[in-house]
Amino acid sequence: MIGSNGMFSSCSTNQAINRKIKISNANLKVEREPLIRPLGFKGGFINELWQSVCCLTSESGIRKIGTGTQSILWSDSSVFVKHSESEGNSLMLAITERALSLIKGKMFRSPIDLLDSIYDELYDYGKSITGNPNLKKTFVLNSLVCVDNAVWLLYAAENGVTLFDDMIPGKYKKAFSFKHKQIAITPLISYNVSPGEILKIVSDGHFFLKIKIGQPGTQDEMLRKDCERISLIHKTIGKTSTPYTKNGKVLYYFDANGRYESKDTLLRFINHLRKIGAYEQVAVIEEPFPENNEIDVHDIELRIAADESAHTEEDALIRIGMGYRAIALKAIAKTVSMSIKIASAAYENNIPCICADLTVSPLLVEWNKNFAARLSPFPELNSEMGLVETNGNQNYKNWNLMQTYSPSFEKKWTKMNQGIFNLDEEFFLSGGGVFGDSKHYNSLFEIKK
Repeated sequence: MIGSNGMFSSCSTNQAINRKIKISNANLKVEREPLIRPLGFKGGFINELWQSVCCLTSESGIRKIGTGTQSILWSDSSVFVKHSESEGNSLMLAITERALSLIKGKMFRSPIDLLDSIYDELYDYGKSITGNPNLKKTFVLNSLVCVDNAVWLLYAAENGVTLFDDMIPGKYKKAFSFKHKQIAITPLISYNVSPGEILKIVSDGHFFLKIKIGQPGTQDEMLRKDCERISLIHKTIGKTSTPYTKNGKVLYYFDANGRYESKDTLLRFINHLRKIGAYEQVAVIEEPFPENNEIDVHDIELRIAADESAHTEEDALIRIGMGYRAIALKAIAKTVSMSIKIASAAYENNIPCICADLTVSPLLVEWNKNFAARLSPFPELNSEMGLVETNGNQNYKNWNLMQTYSPSFEKKWTKMNQGIFNLDEEFFLSGGGVFGDSKHYNSLFEIKK
C-alpha cells in the first residue's frame, strides 16, 4: 500500500521464528566476466570481474544460491599490486572456499551470528595465504558476499519469510523504516570516461554523478590530473539543471579511494573546486585518505564519507567520531549481515548512507536496491528518494546477457528512467526478485526447476 506521505507503507506480515538450521552441503562456482574496457580507480585498472556463486543445502533439503562480485583492487589494493589480476582473484576465491568448509555441517539461527562466528578465522587465513599481515578486512568481507546471501535466503526459506523487511532483525529495523517509491541512480565516471560520454549520461537524466579522483602518479601529479579532469567535467555538464536536487543542479560525488595522503592535498583540491565554481555542487567526497592516516575532518565543510575504512560497525563509529558525515554502504561488497549493522550505527548517529556499487551483477543490484529503498533519504536530494550507485551497464561486456540471470530482469523496477528506478508494491513484496530462482545460476549446479 502507499501511505499518505507518498511512500509505500510497510507490507511486512510475517516475522522469522529463528528455527535452528543445519547446512548439510555447500558448493562453489565462479564466472569470469570481461569488461568493455579497463576500469580505472584507486590509481589502477581492472579488466575483468569474477562472479562467485555458491549453493547451500540445509538438512531439510532446501537449496539456495547466493552470488557475489569480487573486486581485489577495491577491497585491498596492496594485494592487487602484488599479484596478477587472476592470482588476486584466486586468493579471494580461496577464502570463499574456506568459508564454505567452515559452515558445512554447522548449525545456526541467525545469519549475522553465523558470519561473526567464522570471520576471525577467515581473516587469519586470508592474512596467511596473501602473505599480508595488514590485510584489509574488506578483502575477507568481499569474499563472503555470495556465502552470506545464500545463508540469508536459506534462513528466509526455513523460517517461511518472503519479505525483505521480515529478514531484518528487530533491533535493526528502525534504520530500514522507509519505503521509497523512487531511487536515484548514481552512475560511475572513472578516469577514462570521455566528456562526450559524461554529457550523454547527464542527458539521459542522471543528476548524482560518482566521479573517481586520485589518479595514478605522485601526489602532485595526481592533484594536477584531478584538477584538470574536474575542470573539464564541470565545464561540460556543470550548468545542467534538475528538479531532483536542492540546488537545482547536477551533484558531484567524488571518490578518492584513499589516494590523498594528506589533508593539505585534499584542501588544495577543494580550493580548486571553489575556483572553478563547482564547490556548491559537491554532495560528498568519499574516502579521501589512506585508512591508516587517521585524519580528523571536522573542519572540512564538505560532507566526507567513509567506505573502505568502515569495514565494521565499530570502524564506522570511529570514522563518525572523526567528523565523517556519510557512509558508503556496500551490502554487495561487505555482506548483507555487516551492512545491516553498519546502517543501524549510521542511523543512530543521524549519518546518511549511500548504497554504493562494486560494479556488481544485475541480481546484486537488486540486493543493493532493497537497502536503498528503505534507508533515510540523502539530504542533498530535493525529494524523499533512495540513492543507489550502479555502473555495471557502463562496464560489463555481457551486461545485457547478465540481466537475464536475475529472476526479475523483465520487471519495470529494473529499468532506468531518466536517472531513476521507479519502485512499486510488487518490488517490496518480492524483495526485488532476490527470493526468486535464477535458471542460469541453478544450471551451474544442475538444479532442475
